[in-house]
Formats: sequence, C-alpha cells, structure tokens
Amino acid sequence: MAIPQTLRNLVLLRAGNRCEYCRLSQVGQEATFHVDHIVPVTDSGPTEEGNLALACVSCSLKKGARQWVTEPGSEEALRLFHPRLDTWSAHFRWQESQLEGITARGRATIRALELNRPLILAIRAEEAHWGRHPPAI
Repeated sequence: MAIPQTLRNLVLLRAGNRCEYCRLSQVGQEATFHVDHIVPVTDSGPTEEGNLALACVSCSLKKGARQWVTEPGSEEALRLFHPRLDTWSAHFRWQESQLEGITARGRATIRALELNRPLILAIRAEEAHWGRHPPAI
C-alpha cells in the first residue's frame, strides 16, 4: 500500500529518523527504512499516523504481519512492542550494545525481532564509534 509522502515525512520526523523498535539511526545506513503498519493491513490496520512506525529493514521484515508472539515456556500470547501505545523505556534498556527487555513484552519483542543478533551488535558498536549509540530515549 502506497503511503502518501506527507504522511511518510510525518512518520520520519516523529521517529527522529530512528527505527522505533531497535532505535537504529537511519543516518549511516544504506537501506531506506520502512514505514511499518503496526497493526497490519491484513488485520484491517489503517494507513494513518497512529498506526504507522518507522522501522529499519530488519525489524520490519522480522515483525512482518505479526502483532503477537508466544512467550516460551508459558505459551502465553504477548503483544509485540507497539510504538504508539507503549513507552520504549518502560520495556527496554541498554547494556552497552545489548538491548535488554525489562518487561515480558520487551523480552518477547527482542526475541521475535532478534534485536541482539550479531550483525546488529556490530552495527551498534560502529554507531557508538560515531556517537550515535546509545540513542537518546
């Protein structure tokens, strides 16, 4: 679904040009970040400001059309982090380059989106070198 440029610009500005899931800066990245439907179009998610988030390519592809994940061990269904409903710092914190989930939702999102995979850790180390990591929350 095509997103109007004015709406795309609003999403970029609101996100501070950072992925709203892993907080990676668009600056210095070759791939253009996606404007993600938080509630997927396939689940009747509207193309409007309150349902859109800026997502790096990896987070966008790993999230896909999911809103829920199963908590390992308990098999409890947990909603993934929702950038419009949840406060990032209430669910996550930085331990240098590692992202730590401080709630079940945060831990489930880290697992589902693989937010501590080796490549993103290397990118965060490079970002730290350039003063772009850790990001201001």
